[in-house]
Amino acid sequence: MKQLSKKTDLFQSVKNLILEAQNQIIRNVNSTMVLTYFQIGSYIAESELKGKARADYAEKTMRQLSIDLTKEFGRGYSKSNLEYMRQFYKVYQQRFKQIVQPAIGQSNKQLKTIQSPIGQFSSPFALSWTHYIQLLKIQDNNERNFYEIEASKDNWSVRELQRQFNSSLYERLALSRDKKSIRELAKKGQIIEKPTDALKNHVILEFLDLKEDSSYSENDLENAIIDKLENFMMELGKGFLFQARQKRFTFEGDSFFIDLI
Repeated sequence: MKQLSKKTDLFQSVKNLILEAQNQIIRNVNSTMVLTYFQIGSYIAESELKGKARADYAEKTMRQLSIDLTKEFGRGYSKSNLEYMRQFYKVYQQRFKQIVQPAIGQSNKQLKTIQSPIGQFSSPFALSWTHYIQLLKIQDNNERNFYEIEASKDNWSVRELQRQFNSSLYERLALSRDKKSIRELAKKGQIIEKPTDALKNHVILEFLDLKEDSSYSENDLENAIIDKLENFMMELGKGFLFQARQKRFTFEGDSFFIDLI
């Protein structure tokens, strides 16, 4: 029994170490991505100011920039995504001064220093790029800040952030005197994601120039079933087409997946 306990303790220790390493990798990838997109947004905004913010100039510039970046780096730099970067910078530009080397005595809990393509910076952004795309859809500054703080504090996934927003948590808390009960209610049904699930996100796959493949997100049972269905449809002959197991399409900045096209 003692030997078994030692093996279990060893496994748990190694497991915890690996999980923490995975979390650290995800945090660094997300922080670097968000900072890079913030910087891209600032370049776009600066370019527009030089062009005197003419609508035709901005439209042409964004379209050409999207074409050039997509040709160089692949997906992830669509015109709509570049517009999100521009909006991201304009909404959060007051944080630009915070993206600096941490001051002496400044707490690491406030700003996190990372290595990024734009140098060593301290990030004032605690969430992923996909989180911020959702937050940019919120018009009210106070409401947006509320959801950003709550998502960061409670480690909400993007789906959980969407759920809380759709349930009008901010408005309910603002109107309710029993704020504690509302917060307890909000925690029910919370969707928890494993650290490695973040690497299946198509946004991160595009940023890292990794191939998007159904095997990243489908389990063995589903793959086995779909294999049978695929073979069956192929045997049907002409008039039938099996295009994809899972087809992604984007609508208004959100991604959706349709099974078995």
